[in-house]
Amino acid sequence: MKKTYLTILTTAFLAISCSSDKGNGSDIDATANIVGAWEATELRVDENTASDNAIFAREALAYLTDQNCTIITLQFNADLTASATNSTDYLEIDTTSGFDIPCPTTFETETSTYTYENNMVSFVNVNGEVVEVNVTINGDTMLVDAEDLQIPEFDEEGQLVFQRR
Repeated sequence: MKKTYLTILTTAFLAISCSSDKGNGSDIDATANIVGAWEATELRVDENTASDNAIFAREALAYLTDQNCTIITLQFNADLTASATNSTDYLEIDTTSGFDIPCPTTFETETSTYTYENNMVSFVNVNGEVVEVNVTINGDTMLVDAEDLQIPEFDEEGQLVFQRR
């Protein structure tokens, strides 16, 4: 179940980079502050209200980040193309003898397009629905509202943190 929850989170990260092209109306210069490679480094949740799964996901991502292991990278390009590289399907979590998560060496990469305007990243999810995700970018840190991701079993308030590399 814990691996399933991490997979759900990864799907959310990937969904941020998967979108439909909104046409010629997008202003490429407006995307300048999102352009770059972003690595997932932290999940912020309220300790008092978060589910056990959300707390476990937070701890797992923190553990991997401390090990200099990147499991999700989003690449946003100025031409409104994007790619998402992830290895969450290849995580092997060992909780029988402590807490150990070896850094996966196998990755999957998906490419698509996105739109970004007024702190909103828009994309089309796997059901063909347009989803808008509120993001806040401050320098090389991007915060993504977890609630906006509309992921089943993850409807808690919280923020996913990405660092631009």
